This record gives sequence, C-alpha cells and structure tokens, in this order.
Amino acid sequence: MSRILLVVIVLVATAGAVVAYGDPERIASAGNMISQMLHPKAAPKPRVVQIERGQSGDFTLRAKVNGVSAPMVIDTGATSVVLTYETAKAAGLPLEVLDFNVDVETAGGHTKAARLSLDSLAIGKLEERSVPALVVPRGQMKTNLLGMSFLDRLERWEVSADRLRLHGYP
Repeated sequence: MSRILLVVIVLVATAGAVVAYGDPERIASAGNMISQMLHPKAAPKPRVVQIERGQSGDFTLRAKVNGVSAPMVIDTGATSVVLTYETAKAAGLPLEVLDFNVDVETAGGHTKAARLSLDSLAIGKLEERSVPALVVPRGQMKTNLLGMSFLDRLERWEVSADRLRLHGYP
C-alpha cells in the first residue's frame, strides 16, 4: 500500500514539474525514475560451477567443446586447454589443416601440438568463446586438459576441501 502511495506522490510531483517548468529533460528524468521504482532490476545471478574432487585426486568434469560433450581434467599447470585428437575430431575441428609445430610436455613425455581457437568451451553455466587451445596427435594423451587459457577468463576459481568452484563474471 505504501508503494502505491509513493508512486502517486511521485506522479503528482512530476505533473507539477511539467506544468511549472515545461523542461523536457526533467520530464524524461522523472519518467525514468518512476519506471525504475515500478520495475526494479534484479541483481545478476552469479555464474558458479562446483566440481567435486574425484577418487584419483583430480577435478574431472564434462565440458562442451563446440557443443560436443567431452571429459576434461582441470590442470592449472597447463598454459592452455589441450584436446586429444579424438575429441578435436568429434568437435569438428579442421584437423587436416593443422600444423603440429608446438613443443609440449605431457605426462607421457615430449610431443608436438597444433594451435587453434575453439568457437566455444562451456562448463555448466560458464561459456567462453574463441578460447585458445592445443590439439595433440592421435594417441599422445588419454584425456583433455582444462588449462589456464580458459581458467584465466573467469572472475576467480578456488579450492576448498574437496571442491573446486569456478566463478564466472556476472
């Protein structure tokens, strides 16, 4: 009831300003103020994804690479997102034109990788576009790595006990 009374008072004051001043800018400003009072905007919901630590001690998840579901392991020691050849093929990446000329060290040893950019990489509510990534040749890695080229785009990420929380910008 008090909100309705407040709106009526503001409307009367606006009408008085129109009559008294006839200033179009003040009229527009008063109208905007009334609109904001009647329809307040909700604060944006935080975009947070929580991942439980697996039995192996790693944080594993399912991501969408260009819309294709793929298993990944969070690797803060990896400079970039790194995809297996098989995941890259499933995601429709142009493997036939890639140049495997980037030296990388993997758990399996030294190999070459190819640079590319992912159209999209999504983890739950978090989606990033044009994410730099590497692809390794067939059979060089068993899993995809979610490295810093994705994690650096987040507002923050934190580990607490056995949970990793990824916080996207609102």
